Amino acid sequence: MKTKKIVIGTMAAAMLSLSVCSLIPAAAAGETVQISAGNVKAEAGETFEVEVTLADIPDPGVRGCSFSIEFDKSIITIDDIVAGELTKTGVDSSDPSASVLPIFNVSKENDEGFASVMWSTAIDDSTYWLKGEGVLCTIKGTVATGAKDGAKSNIDIVPVKRMTNTESGVANDVIDCGYIKDDVSVSYEVKTTSGSVTVGSGTPSTSVTLKGDANCDGDVTMADAAAIFQSIGNPDKYGLSETGAANADVVSPVGVTAADAVEIQKLTAGIIDKL
Repeated sequence: MKTKKIVIGTMAAAMLSLSVCSLIPAAAAGETVQISAGNVKAEAGETFEVEVTLADIPDPGVRGCSFSIEFDKSIITIDDIVAGELTKTGVDSSDPSASVLPIFNVSKENDEGFASVMWSTAIDDSTYWLKGEGVLCTIKGTVATGAKDGAKSNIDIVPVKRMTNTESGVANDVIDCGYIKDDVSVSYEVKTTSGSVTVGSGTPSTSVTLKGDANCDGDVTMADAAAIFQSIGNPDKYGLSETGAANADVVSPVGVTAADAVEIQKLTAGIIDKL
């Protein structure tokens, strides 16, 4: 199984060589990208979805990003990882290298309890890079049929298991995230927030006072969508209250995700008339 890990690392390095690894990178002082996984509940034998979001992306954006996901293989398996709305920059039809190295690439190793996610483009135009905040990908999986109620698998965002290069013999210990432009390579600092899949009913235990009112101010506005994004990106600082989290979980009772914020944005913009 060691060979598989090395292959995954080589794939990541090859993709990111188009973007953040071509030169010795310079750290972007004070610029930190948040990568966060959601928290959901699902019954034994049932499927689940966990969103992985990026937030606080500095200008000019992210040209390449690579990380692994670690989980408890005795509790869940990952069936698929699909690209999210954040990746829909128009790059797929504009990057000529996509036919050789897919812009969004995933490798799953359920027997070892990890998967790798890579997004990278050869296009120098930052218009096509990842910007702002949103869902990078959605993890789709299944809870083991024999999993007991209350069992929990963390969804940890960690560096890709690979060598820093093919000859170094030094294990990689950072999450690749950054860009190269005009012969300057920049690597952002990355702060991660683990998610989880808990076995059991997905019904919130706290009563909803007003659907969509994440900040519990008695109204549903864009501020509630912003509160959700902030809580996902930095839960230690911007965590929702129990009532706020129950109010915010408008899409389905599986935990607060970026999809809930998007639904609230649609309501405030008049695209939908109720949550």
